[in-house]
Amino acid sequence: MTSRVSAAIEAAHAQDRGAFVGYLPAGYPDVATSIEAAVALAEAGADVIELGPPYSDPVMDGLVIQEATQVARENGFRMPDLFTIIREVSARTDVPVLVMAYWNLIEQWGVDRFADDLAAAGGAGLITPDITPEAATDWISASERTGLDRVFLAAPTSSDERLEMIVGASTGFVYTVSTMGITGERASLDAAARRLVERLRTFGVEHACVGIGISNAAQVAGVVDYADGAIVGTALVKALRDGGVEGLSTLARELSAGTARRA
Repeated sequence: MTSRVSAAIEAAHAQDRGAFVGYLPAGYPDVATSIEAAVALAEAGADVIELGPPYSDPVMDGLVIQEATQVARENGFRMPDLFTIIREVSARTDVPVLVMAYWNLIEQWGVDRFADDLAAAGGAGLITPDITPEAATDWISASERTGLDRVFLAAPTSSDERLEMIVGASTGFVYTVSTMGITGERASLDAAARRLVERLRTFGVEHACVGIGISNAAQVAGVVDYADGAIVGTALVKALRDGGVEGLSTLARELSAGTARRA
């Protein structure tokens, strides 16, 4: 089965640009606005959307995303809402929707049940930030059965052996972590990201998208100079918080403009 995420990245490349991957917390600030925000993100130029269900212990998330997920939880978000949001967004845009979720949420829901519900809602796949391929055999089997993409993370500290395993197990793209630590905006991106993408290329990675720390069009342009796409989260969440869906759309258009490949 053809990967919808890979197809979206290839479509961006055919337009001589890198892919723009945008993250939003599912259900923030509430379910209805979350749907409108994701659709607006797609309409503003995102090639792939990531939706993160709120979690009680978001160890990888920076303060902006932690606060947003807390608001979503306080406003009544429950896991079934995730599939409602994906279903509504997928009905209104062709942009593939990935879920980025802590593994405990998937286990609690049931791995096969989650895969079935995600596929039924029109989701494209799952990003698993806190589980490695060798510990994810159940999810790999479920994703192969349902045709969902599985995106694993690669870090600058990963060994060559681990990178080779991550490349072999991932579909859609490899989530390439630009800096170690929690998500959030950085004044400048770590040069380690470029080196990490080079290492992934040696193991035959199809698509490597760089995330964590990208917050403006200039940084997007810098990343797509060597990677297949740029992932933006915190800056988008902040724009939604401060300017509503309109503010989010404005920033997303600016970020999308940064994806054009330089001659």
